Amino acid sequence: MPTPSELIDQKIDGLADWRGEMLATLRALILAADPGVTEEWKWGTAAWSHHGLICTGETYKKAVKLTFAKGASVPDPKGLFNSSLDGNVRRAIDFHEGDKPDAAALKALFHASIAVNQASGA
Repeated sequence: MPTPSELIDQKIDGLADWRGEMLATLRALILAADPGVTEEWKWGTAAWSHHGLICTGETYKKAVKLTFAKGASVPDPKGLFNSSLDGNVRRAIDFHEGDKPDAAALKALFHASIAVNQASGA
């Protein structure tokens, strides 16, 4: 049985367009943000955890979406959240073809998400 990291590799390899490149870029940013991040495969998609779920990486026809499990509780000073803004718990960022992820702002979101997880005892 493949490991979660192998399943994520397979997902990226199976996307022969910009979405695979974007998911690979986002994955690298997440893993570089904190050495304690664990890759998982949940609900048929890539997921990253540290003291609880940080986010999932979903792919759609015209977007790659990072859904932050507790995003509504995470400060977003750069205004990266642009999707799932109406919920009480989650927030998401949709990336489209040609987008350039803001590595520093994303790293800050990942760190803030980990802090929220730690504070909630997840």
